[in-house]
Amino acid sequence: MRWRSAGGASGCEIGLLFTAVLFSSWGISLVELLRTGPDQLSWWGLVAAVLLRSQLQTGLFIIGHDAMHGVLWPEQPRRNQVLGALALGVYAALPYAICRRKHQRHHSDTATAHDPDFPADGRADLWSWYRQFMAGYLSWLQMGLLLGGWLLLGLLFQPVNTEAWISVLLFCTLPLLISSWQLFVFGTYLPHRAQRWPIQEAEPSSLELPSWLSLLACYHFSYHREHHQNPGLRWFELPSARRRSRPSTLQASLR
Repeated sequence: MRWRSAGGASGCEIGLLFTAVLFSSWGISLVELLRTGPDQLSWWGLVAAVLLRSQLQTGLFIIGHDAMHGVLWPEQPRRNQVLGALALGVYAALPYAICRRKHQRHHSDTATAHDPDFPADGRADLWSWYRQFMAGYLSWLQMGLLLGGWLLLGLLFQPVNTEAWISVLLFCTLPLLISSWQLFVFGTYLPHRAQRWPIQEAEPSSLELPSWLSLLACYHFSYHREHHQNPGLRWFELPSARRRSRPSTLQASLR
C-alpha cells in the first residue's frame, strides 16, 4: 500500500523534500558557522549550534538508511542509490554498498553471530559494544578521508576565520561523534540489548517515547521493533506503526 499524508503527498515526495531540506540546512549551517567562528557566539548559541549540527548529521544517516531499504526513491532505484551514497559519504565517508550489505545482514540475521551490529560474544557492555560497532563501519581509509576533509575545511576558512580549526572541531568533528552515539544508543544498544545473553529476547524492543521525543532522540529509530517488522516503512512512518502496535504489545506483556 502506498502511504499518503492527509494533504495528499506521497511518502516518496515527503522523503525527497526532507532530503532536500536537510542537505541544504547541513551545507548552509556548515558554511555560516565556519565563517562566523565560535568566539562570535554566546555559550548557549554555541551549544545550540553543536546540537543542531549533530541532529542534521544524524539526518544524513537517516537518508542513507532509507535509501539502503530502497524506500527513499523507490520509483528511481539508481537515483535512490546515488542519494544514499551521497548522504553516507557526507555523513562519515561511509561506502554505501558495504553499509547496505551489512545492514541487510543485520535484518536477516538479527542478534546472531552473523549480525555485524551485534557484539561478537553477546555479552558486551555499552562501551565495548560501541567500539565494536564503530570498528565495523570505520576503516583506516575512511578515517583518512574524514581527517583530510576536515583539514581542507580548516584551510579554506582560515582566511575569514582565525579560529577555523576550532570551528571544524566544534561543528564537524564533535557533531559526528555525538551523532554516532545517538545512532548507536537509540538505534542499536537500547533496542537490541535484551537480545543479548542471558535474556535473549526474540525481537528488538521499541522505547516508550512520545513521538516528539522519539524524533529528537534519533528520527524514530527508537521505534525499532516496528522497523524490523516492516523495513519498508520510511522513518517518518514509524510513529503510526508504533501506535498501531501498542495494543498488541500491551496484551502480550499481560499474558
